[in-house]
Formats: sequence, C-alpha cells, structure tokens
Amino acid sequence: MHSCACRFLLERLAALSYRFGMRILFLGDVMGRSGRRAISGELPALRARLKADFVVVNAENASGGRGVTAGHAQLLLDSGADCLTLGDHAFDQKDMLSFIDKEPRIIRPLNFAKEAPGRGAGVFSDQRGRKILVTQALGQVFMSRPYDDPFSALDEVLRAHPPGGMVQAALVDIHAEATSEKMAIGHFCDGRSSLVVGTHTHVPTGDAQILARGTGYLTDAGMCGDYDSVIGMDKVEPIRRFVTGMVRDRFTPAEGEATLCGVLVETDDRSGQAKRIMPVREGGRLLQTEAGKTT
Repeated sequence: MHSCACRFLLERLAALSYRFGMRILFLGDVMGRSGRRAISGELPALRARLKADFVVVNAENASGGRGVTAGHAQLLLDSGADCLTLGDHAFDQKDMLSFIDKEPRIIRPLNFAKEAPGRGAGVFSDQRGRKILVTQALGQVFMSRPYDDPFSALDEVLRAHPPGGMVQAALVDIHAEATSEKMAIGHFCDGRSSLVVGTHTHVPTGDAQILARGTGYLTDAGMCGDYDSVIGMDKVEPIRRFVTGMVRDRFTPAEGEATLCGVLVETDDRSGQAKRIMPVREGGRLLQTEAGKTT
C-alpha cells in the first residue's frame, strides 16, 4: 500500500480511537459587556483548544445583566456557541419575545409561563451528525415567582430522548438558587442525562463529579463576567444596599476583565454517559483550570 495512504489510514484510526465520544463545553451566565467581550474574543480559540464538539452558553444576563437582546444573542452564536440557554430573565429584553421563535438555537426554561414563546428543549447535531438534547428548567426554591414543577417537566423530556438511543447525549441546565434543589435535580436525572449543570448564582462550585449512574454534574458553572464585583454587578450599589437597606441607583454590570467559567464533559456515544468532567476557568481573576491542556 502506498505510504501516503497508510499514513492517512493510521491518522484516521487514531482520530477514531480518540473521538470515542462527544466533548461538550458548557459556559455559565454571560454577564454584561464584560462577558460578551470575553465570549466573542476567546471562545473560538477555547473551543479549538478543548476540541469541543458542541458548545452551550447561558445568555441569561448578557444584556445589561438582565436578559439578552436579539443582537447580543446573535453575537454569541456567531462567536461559536451552538446553542444558548436563558433563565428567569428570558424575556426581560422585549425583542427576544419575537426573536426566539425565529432562532431555534435558543432554549428558554421548560417550566416558564405556558404562553411563553420559544421552546424549552431542542435536539441539535454536532459536525459529525451526532444528536444532543439541550433542555433547561427553573428551580422553585427562593426564586422570584412560583414556577411549575421542574422535576415533572424534565422527566417528560428525558423519557422521550434517552441518551444512547434517540440522542447520543443530553444536557440539562438547571437555573436555580438553592444548591439543594440543583443537587436533587442532578440525582433525579442521573442515568438519563449526560450532564446536569447549574446556573443562576454566578459563582463556580467545586463539586464537578460523575454521579452513580453516569451523569456528569456541577452545582453551578459560574458566570462569564468580571469577578471583581458582586456576582457580576459593580460593587458600589450592592454594598450600599446591604449597609443601608436603601436603594439609590440601578445595578450595573462590572466591566473589568472577565473569567470564562463553565464545564467540559466527555461522553460515550453508545450510552450517553459521562466519562470525564472538568471545570473550565479561563482568563480574569480566578484560579485557572487545566482543562485547556487536556488531550
């Protein structure tokens, strides 16, 4: 056999042995201009370095810290996100009410108001044609309003899309305040989802793990924003309110250098189970992770 052909076959075999499963990168709540700037500037290179097959970004706070405009959503998608999830501020920016029906790559919470536009789950394909379910639910504990039951909402979607069957992988974004509720969702989805990752509280947790039945889990991915802040907001007004109990100004996002925070999970295409999970922290003030050096 010709040496070039042999080399090509060996390279293909090596690639196939390496690409045993899917690499899914999830990035937490994008916070204001700082977060958008980091996504647009850093995500393409980060995605390439991590060899991510699919990227999900929570865009909940991308526009002024409350919701995301159509233009900013398009910016995040153009920067390398394959899918955006939202949260309790899903429709704070009014143009999202119409844009979400035109853009299937945006997922709003399953258990939002019944009449809400858009959809709470979607099945997408990576470049190799492998299918991934992305869905999101809102928690009920300590949240601003009484949303519908997230457990039953997720149960229905996961039953219809078993990983390793209808899809090769499934990702659940649980947008909630209480760590206990997020953990309960993780165990409830164990064995039925490749990854359950929390959003909303903007602080990355240190409990990345693979649960007993093979679901990757992280209580909160953290935010993509300036951590020299109070959960992404400029420090002055939050501190004033805590000290005096009085409101003077609006909260405004901090605009220093952002840390991109999230998680990378490697899955098994045959079962949909997580085989490896690694926190991601890139740039900014926080201790950096080694995920970018994985092979």
